[in-house]
Amino acid sequence: MLKTIILGSCVSVQGVFVRKFADGRIAVRVGDRLFKGIPAA
Repeated sequence: MLKTIILGSCVSVQGVFVRKFADGRIAVRVGDRLFKGIPAA
C-alpha cells in the first residue's frame, strides 16, 4: 500500500508502507531507502 509522509515544511515522500511507530509516525520504503515521517492527511 502506498503512503505519503511529510518530512519537513515542504518535503513529502511517497512509498510503500513498512510500519507504524508508537509516536504516530510511519515508515515507508522507496527503493532500498527507508523514510520515517508524519502521515499526510
